[in-house]
Amino acid sequence: MRFASPYSLYLLLIIPVLVFFYVFTFRQKKKALALFGNLKLVKNLTASVSKPRQIIKTILVVTGFFFLILALTGPQIGTKLVQVKRKGLDIIIAIDTSLSMTAEDIKPNRLAKAKMELESLIDQMEGDRIGIIAFAGNAFVQCPLTLDYRAAKMFLNLINTDLIPQPGTSIGEAIRLAIKSFSQKERKYKVLILLTDGEDYHSLPLKAGDQAKKEGIKIYTIGFGSPKGELIPLYDEKGDIISYKKDKKGAAVMSKLDEMTLGKIALNTGGKYYRATAGELEVEQLYKEISRLEKKELQSKFFSQYEDRFQYFLAICLILLFFELILPARKKLVEKL
Repeated sequence: MRFASPYSLYLLLIIPVLVFFYVFTFRQKKKALALFGNLKLVKNLTASVSKPRQIIKTILVVTGFFFLILALTGPQIGTKLVQVKRKGLDIIIAIDTSLSMTAEDIKPNRLAKAKMELESLIDQMEGDRIGIIAFAGNAFVQCPLTLDYRAAKMFLNLINTDLIPQPGTSIGEAIRLAIKSFSQKERKYKVLILLTDGEDYHSLPLKAGDQAKKEGIKIYTIGFGSPKGELIPLYDEKGDIISYKKDKKGAAVMSKLDEMTLGKIALNTGGKYYRATAGELEVEQLYKEISRLEKKELQSKFFSQYEDRFQYFLAICLILLFFELILPARKKLVEKL
């Protein structure tokens, strides 16, 4: 036997207080009756009062409260096996770590903002498996599909623009790697979320999106940056801006958000495109959208659960108090003829 709320056992201290109260009350009544002086007269006047019944009623009340307190402690006797099923989706998030993600047209910069939104997205997840892919000129799995959200956040903290030495932005490579990372046996329950500025000139992201669609993968995209474009800063070891990226001709490179490409990738696979905002409302909207999708059983476990038995103690309490209520304190007197 165990108790769901063992601290409620301290309420049993009320029982001796209750007993003391009734004993004190009986003695006070006796003293009050003695003040009348004539004990024979007092006995005749109180002949209908049954002292044994009063004692029985007192015992019923005290015992009833005792069982009420036991019920409040949540007694649990015996166990049963309970099956807990965990349902969710397989969600892979591909985050762009190319140099263009250091542009500061969204504060503090595109990459830092993408990491913040990814962390916010993980915090909202319930039961979904999550994986993380980092990509720049090529792509690799930073965190395989897992239910361990804490581990996913640890891998997220390691992401920076130095993670992938090959420059560029290969969205197509990220999509193709995600396809391989999902289960090949299923044609649903799979979601890919792309966090990027969308600039891609060589990896055929739209063709990769078509391939993902055939595999039953819905792609949702979040664009970071501004369509007007922003210069790409270069930093020194202290983190201060020392210059801006330039092309082979020496002209400053302007990085622009390619919303058209990201929108097409999402639309073609049945997903949606969102632009990153300071308030991160798109993260909540995105997860609401994902939550409506059909989920699969990811995990099923059996747990030993204790059986609650408080109802029996509560029933005894109510029965005792009921009998106390219907038991008269006075006895019927038979008139002598």
